[in-house]
Amino acid sequence: MRVFVLTGAGVSAESGLGTFRDRDGLWARFDPSKLATPEAFAADPVAVHAFYDMRRRDALAAAPNAAHAALARLERGLAARGDALFLCTQNIDDLHERAGSRQVHHMHGESCRARCLACGAVAPWRDDMGVFVHCPTCGAARLRPHIVWFGEVPMGLDRIADELAHADLFAAIGTSGAIYPAAGLVAEARSRGTPTLEINLDPADNAGLFDDALYGPATEAVPAWVDEILGGAP
Repeated sequence: MRVFVLTGAGVSAESGLGTFRDRDGLWARFDPSKLATPEAFAADPVAVHAFYDMRRRDALAAAPNAAHAALARLERGLAARGDALFLCTQNIDDLHERAGSRQVHHMHGESCRARCLACGAVAPWRDDMGVFVHCPTCGAARLRPHIVWFGEVPMGLDRIADELAHADLFAAIGTSGAIYPAAGLVAEARSRGTPTLEINLDPADNAGLFDDALYGPATEAVPAWVDEILGGAP
């Protein structure tokens, strides 16, 4: 059995990290066109760095919750019986990894990595970045967050497509169903006859495309679902 899990901001919300499109979400308080596009970075890199420095500090101060822990347990449980989990996240935090997940595909990048615009090197980065910070590889002061901004192509789309093509189950957890191409994965799964499940606090924008749904707080719904998949194994 191969399980494809897509996670979004809702899986980290109970760790204190804000979602994006709710009434009080991140984009209700900040303008993404001024903070989350290549054009915004070119026009005002100081403001963009400050925004992502804030988000990096918030992510590092947060702790994984029971939903993250349950998905790490799912990875271990499936592997133990010869099955596999592909965990694809839209989140840029590292809470899945800190909860114990070994293989996480960050399609929208990672807040704790920096990318050099001069040499292209990607390096772990847990401190503030800023326009005067130098690349540890080439020394150029041209670092940017290793994030996929609006107008950029998500990371690893070929791998995502391959994993989805071989999945026996597709589950979306804590996603808004509003950001493409991630929001279109459920339709792709359905076109292949793959069973689909939404786990969310409330129905997503694309909720009607799922075969089944489980609604409630991620810290309750995800562990219960993992118990079901693993047959109640601890």
